[in-house]
Amino acid sequence: MSTETVSPGGGGGGGFRCTRKLTLAMSGGVLILVIALTVGLCVGLSGSDGLIEDPPAFSVDHKANTFLLNGKPFRYVSGSFHYFRALPDAWRSRLRTMRAAGLNALDTYVEWSLHNPHDGEYNWEGIADVVKFLEIAQEEDFYIVLRPGPYICAERDNGGLPHWLFTKYPDIKVRTNDPNYIKEVGIWYAELMPRLKHLLIGNGGKIIMVQVENEYGAYYACDHDYLNWLRDETDKYVENKALLFTVDIPNERMHCGKIDNVFATTDFGIDRINEIDNIWKLLRGVQPTGPLVNSEFYPGWLTHWQEMNQRRDGQEVASALKTILSYNASVNLYMFFGGTNFGFTAGANYDLDGGIGYAADITSYDYDAVMDEAGGVTKKYELVKKVIGEVLELPEIALNPAKRLAYGRVELTPALELLSADGRAVLSKGKPVISDKPKSFEEVDQYSGLLLYETTLPSMDLDPTLLQVEELRDRAHVFVDQQLVGTLSREARIYALPLSKGWGSTLQLLVENQGRINYDRANDTKGIFGKVTMQLHNGGALQLDNWTTTAYPLEAYTIEAWRQQRQNLAADSAVPNQRLLRSGPIAYTGSFEVNEVGDTYLNVAGWGKGVAYVNGFNLGRYWPLAGPQITLYVPNELLKVGQNSLVLLEYQRANKTVNGSELPAVQFDAVAQLDGESSEAPQIAKK
Repeated sequence: MSTETVSPGGGGGGGFRCTRKLTLAMSGGVLILVIALTVGLCVGLSGSDGLIEDPPAFSVDHKANTFLLNGKPFRYVSGSFHYFRALPDAWRSRLRTMRAAGLNALDTYVEWSLHNPHDGEYNWEGIADVVKFLEIAQEEDFYIVLRPGPYICAERDNGGLPHWLFTKYPDIKVRTNDPNYIKEVGIWYAELMPRLKHLLIGNGGKIIMVQVENEYGAYYACDHDYLNWLRDETDKYVENKALLFTVDIPNERMHCGKIDNVFATTDFGIDRINEIDNIWKLLRGVQPTGPLVNSEFYPGWLTHWQEMNQRRDGQEVASALKTILSYNASVNLYMFFGGTNFGFTAGANYDLDGGIGYAADITSYDYDAVMDEAGGVTKKYELVKKVIGEVLELPEIALNPAKRLAYGRVELTPALELLSADGRAVLSKGKPVISDKPKSFEEVDQYSGLLLYETTLPSMDLDPTLLQVEELRDRAHVFVDQQLVGTLSREARIYALPLSKGWGSTLQLLVENQGRINYDRANDTKGIFGKVTMQLHNGGALQLDNWTTTAYPLEAYTIEAWRQQRQNLAADSAVPNQRLLRSGPIAYTGSFEVNEVGDTYLNVAGWGKGVAYVNGFNLGRYWPLAGPQITLYVPNELLKVGQNSLVLLEYQRANKTVNGSELPAVQFDAVAQLDGESSEAPQIAKK
């Protein structure tokens, strides 16, 4: 006697193959009878093709208004953590801290621009190793809610859309059925989605849901041809192995984000908890049945430069979470762990109706989230954990948080002037571009940093005469013959300043990209786009043409290569020690000793505005003069025992006395300072 398996052919896309183990009797008649009965049973159950479809591993029961996981009712309480806001060596500890709070699911975006920084160029390593991140999440016992966008908002530069789209297609209409846009999304998904297929719940992984677009109801286009295309393009790879879903703000435009045959969810925070019944009613208006889901419950909020740090009371958060869960709803806390917008990745917002205009996001994405920026447990964490424990089992997980250490004062030496001949040779990229009009960041295929626009000043017939710059994005330091004469600002809506005769012959506009708008508008190209004019005696204006554009991407590897070269040559600084940087930005260098590695915070109180680099890594933008953020988070994973390097590229002023010989300094503290300077905050100490 022996056994074998009989599998009728056919069946794809997760279908069930009718499989039986048959006992082979020695009698041929018995064998034929058993096979006939078995095949007949299979055909009878599965229909004409001989197949029976297995129910999806994760699905919606519209009668019971619940999710089904492997056929059983399921409710998730998840937390948002974006892999690109923490270093890879910190991923597991952050995830473990989240799991210890009782969360059974992880919510994360996928950032197109991170993985596809230039046309045809892809990055899947280091902080961009999304597959490794998701695999670690699975190991830490999370189900996964994946949000690949392709637009994600997330307070990231351009909402995660790569800048080169606007270089390649200047008139592209993103998030619509524009042929160029859907072509590029198709190329991107062909690179991304196959890498993730093994992680789908239907393929044995733990991705239970995959989002289609993001808060599309808030977008002006309301293009259902595009949404239907994106649904089909997503499902081409998901193949019913996970649940497709949407997220929309609960308002009258939810129908613009609703997609046929895609599960709908909504989002709201504690400020709307008193409207919860009406919110559920709005959701039921586009989806009458199924489980209720708040895909973005906000325990904190985002912060812009030049405003107060946004804080949310922990007890109110816990109470609101309890209310949401009382409806048997599933919920995602956005953010559970916020992290950091390292480098130039922070975005911006624009609210003309509210009178705010353009507002750039700060570098920290602490978000007043459930965990702090360094991944630590907060009072809010304990309150939220208690509520989660009422509906889900709390795992017993021992946490081992990193130490937070103060490394003290570090003196910095002025080492390189950005606008000098040496500075141009070292920090600029490519040859200067000569053109009639100023070139944009996108036209020179530059992600961020600075662009320097230069032209010859005409003879002035007024003294002073008014210089006017139309459509400046975002901030310009104005120089004449490399001497600062003023600053223009999109945020402050200052687009003009007076110039006097005799100041010099070369006009220089050093323009900073402060972050592309991430919400609602997804085409915030950078640079100078309108006319640059000078006032004439007769009341008219003379347009300035014939521009030379020099690119300063300020990429970390460029800064580090210069620092190492300078160190190896043991060069003495010839840059004058000054408080106000009248002749343009200056790169300052220093080093600090680490005997024990821990998390720390770079305190730049007293400095102006700029970018900081530790051991060749771009920590992000700092702007203590505007606040509220004073310190930059320095992860312990960046540091090493022994000497560590620091570079500040400062745009405006150094932290030092006006006439003193003492070098400017920063300080590494053990405590974050995100709420502005206060009398209780640590100051830059003297040795």
